[in-house]
Amino acid sequence: MTGVSSGGLEGHVRERLARKRLLLMTHAVVGYPSLDASWAMLEAMDAAGVDLVELQLPFSEPIADGPAFVRANQGAIQAGTSWSAYFDLMARAAKRFRFPVLFMGYYNSIFQLGAERFCARLGEAGARGFIVADLPPEEARALSAVARAKDLDPILLMTPTNSPSRLAEIGRQASGFVYCVARKGVTGKRTDLAQGVEALVARCRGATALPLAVGFGIKTPADVRELRGLADIAIVGTACLEAWEQRGPSGYGEFLKELAAETT
Repeated sequence: MTGVSSGGLEGHVRERLARKRLLLMTHAVVGYPSLDASWAMLEAMDAAGVDLVELQLPFSEPIADGPAFVRANQGAIQAGTSWSAYFDLMARAAKRFRFPVLFMGYYNSIFQLGAERFCARLGEAGARGFIVADLPPEEARALSAVARAKDLDPILLMTPTNSPSRLAEIGRQASGFVYCVARKGVTGKRTDLAQGVEALVARCRGATALPLAVGFGIKTPADVRELRGLADIAIVGTACLEAWEQRGPSGYGEFLKELAAETT
């Protein structure tokens, strides 16, 4: 139940939680709609006081993502976003902003680069860990071992369909914090937090002592407010992308501030 402690990321989360009731983690698909736009999003996140950020490496088949992120991944790829551009932006962000940055992506990309090189590049770019949406814990051990040797935290996912024994195994392997997937399906669709999320979080807390982040369908300031006292981190992804597309850069910044206001 204790998880694997590597100090850094978990320590940051707990230090922030000593000052706030809930942390906020946001998301950007690097290169969509452009690298300059991605940087502007990060600046707005920093200005709003976001606590953690996941930077998604564009991938052609993002199977855990809903339509908005699928379109964003495709747009970033069509714009020519490369591995080098991704890591360059991550390195700039790690040096410039107060929040830790995390890799988010799919295992095919890591497999192509190789575990050693992937972790080395993440470490060089200043990342604190990574989220691989399609890598089951049984297959993650080798990558996790390489990562921890380089002070990177593999962020593992717990889902509503996990059995108690599987949750326990994920809890044994986890470090940094745990990503609790609030419902079945892909990202984007709003989650009714009254439908089973409290029970899911309780099950996850029984499997790990690490901080718990809740994502998938957290879309509004009211959703974030509902997670206070339940989760440790609220994850908002698709709604941020929609705010950028529908409200423009200034509206995006205001939306982030509205979300952050519900975490104190």
